Order: sequence, then structure tokens, then C-alpha cells
Amino acid sequence: MDISRRGFIKLLGAGTACFGLAQLGLDVKPAMAYATSLKTAGAKEVVSICPFCSCGCNIIMYVRDGQFISSEGDPDYPVSEGALCAKGAAFHAMHVSKHRVLKPLYRAPGSDKWEEKDWSFVLDRIAHRVKETRDRDFMLKNDKGLTVNRVESIFQLGTSQMDNEECAVSHQMLRALGVVYFDHQARV
Repeated sequence: MDISRRGFIKLLGAGTACFGLAQLGLDVKPAMAYATSLKTAGAKEVVSICPFCSCGCNIIMYVRDGQFISSEGDPDYPVSEGALCAKGAAFHAMHVSKHRVLKPLYRAPGSDKWEEKDWSFVLDRIAHRVKETRDRDFMLKNDKGLTVNRVESIFQLGTSQMDNEECAVSHQMLRALGVVYFDHQARV
């Protein structure tokens, strides 16, 4: 946002005046509600579920002309009563951000440039690297001679974009590989 020093002073003055009027007993809530309704006027409300943790709070998404334009917490949802955590509040921005990566990017060893690759290349590369690491570092027994069947050189940090079922499948896959170190971002 480009704003000049003079523009900043004007905004500061207007904000101070509005704050002063609010202290005189004028109720600005209807004006704020009206301003909010202008943004979503004519949009279809779609109730969805926040994917970030196991609370599963409802999110009201506003869609106009096939475009996701806004989101907010559902005041009728009994757990959160319309409040959203920081991750849920950023739900809309995360989906429409111009910084969102939409295609796999690969940076070759020693390179300083990222290049777009197709999914088959990236998934094949990940599979080979996991297999190489597991084959090299797999432990059948620990120092005491006990059978452990594990690999300690692979770690996974789960994403809050995975739902509970995807997390369960990921957990089962990691355990089948012998991975013992993993955590999940939604726990944080």
C-alpha cells in the first residue's frame, strides 16, 4: 500500500475524529456492518469446514461469479461461535494469494534457480530419495540388540491442509517405512 506522509496524517486525523465520535455515544456498529455487507453483496454463502485442525470449525465462504471473495467464521457453530484462530482467519488469503505456489518447483543441487517440473518428475524423485535414505539408514536392531525396524534419518512435518483421514494414511505410510520422527503442524 503506497501512502504519502500527508495521506497518513489525513487518515490519522479521520480515525481520531471517528474514535472521538464513538466516545460521544454514537454507535458505529451498524455502519461497520453495512460496510462489511457491501463487500459480500450478491455473493452466495457456502458453509464449509476449516481444514486446519481437528476442531472442524465452520467457515462461511462467499462466492461471486465463481470466485472465492471472502470468508468468515460461522456464528451458529457451537464450538467457536464465529471466532476463528489465526490459521482460520487467513483461510481466504491463503487460497487467493499471488504468492501461492501452484506448480512443483525444483532446484537442482548447486543451482540458485528454481524451475517448474511436472508432478511425475517430482514424485518419482521423492520416492527415489526416500528409498535411498531408508535403504542406507534402516536399523534392524538397536545398541542393546533389540529388534526395532526403524529409520531415524527421515522426518515428516504434516501440514494443516491435510484432513484427519489424510493424516491417518500418512501416519500409516510413515510407520510402514519405519519412520519414528514425525509431527503435525495442527498440533502447534
